[in-house]
Amino acid sequence: MVATAEIATGRPVRQLTVLQVLGVWAAAALPMAALAWIVTPLVADQLDGPAPLSRALIVAMTAGLVWQGVLVAILVRREQGTLRWAVLRDALWLRSPVDPKTGRRGGRVWLVLIPLILLFGIEELLPSFPAPSARDLAAFLDSTAGHAIFDGSWAWFAVIVVMVLFNTVLGEELLFRGYLLPRMADAFGRGDWLANGVLFALYHLHAPWAIPWTVIDAFVLAWPTKHYRSAWLGIIVHSTQSLVILGAVLAVVLGG
Repeated sequence: MVATAEIATGRPVRQLTVLQVLGVWAAAALPMAALAWIVTPLVADQLDGPAPLSRALIVAMTAGLVWQGVLVAILVRREQGTLRWAVLRDALWLRSPVDPKTGRRGGRVWLVLIPLILLFGIEELLPSFPAPSARDLAAFLDSTAGHAIFDGSWAWFAVIVVMVLFNTVLGEELLFRGYLLPRMADAFGRGDWLANGVLFALYHLHAPWAIPWTVIDAFVLAWPTKHYRSAWLGIIVHSTQSLVILGAVLAVVLGG
């Protein structure tokens, strides 16, 4: 018999074993690592022009994030037998947050986003391990090569839009908070949200310098998602980072 757990609207979702959780983690983490450390250098060697490694990395990471969106679709289709929106909302916790004490859905409950976004912003300001300059998007955008590539290039801006969209809406967050977290209760008990955050941190094999501080995301992304039974909280909070990135890239594209 397949174990199930009730999600916010009462529709059952299939619970995963520890090995199955790790299997889904590997299906996301290992392709990203391979794309970052194997595919990117190979492609960069074949490119002409400025910053070949950075250009290859942006495209490779975008492809890896798109794959995660496809992976979610495959997993949900196999579990639920359909990808209809009415089913996806329940299967991926894409519902308004619910106050577990009062049962109130939406409305003022959304105000929890304010402290969560502030905490996420503070986390982003904390000192972190430096990334190699060629693999640091912020440093690349500030560089002469970055300006040469992005200045006036709406094609590259479109690539970045796709990358951040699948990073915080259709890829990473949807996979870790929308798909995995609701299915980890049997395997990890009350600590499922913390295990989810640790797995999310370790997923960053493609950017290992980010792993130590990313564990904090368990408290600002995974715990609120579990507590309020809404993946939208993690998606929205994480997407504030995407808006900053898009703003920085747009400034360079416009010649800023």
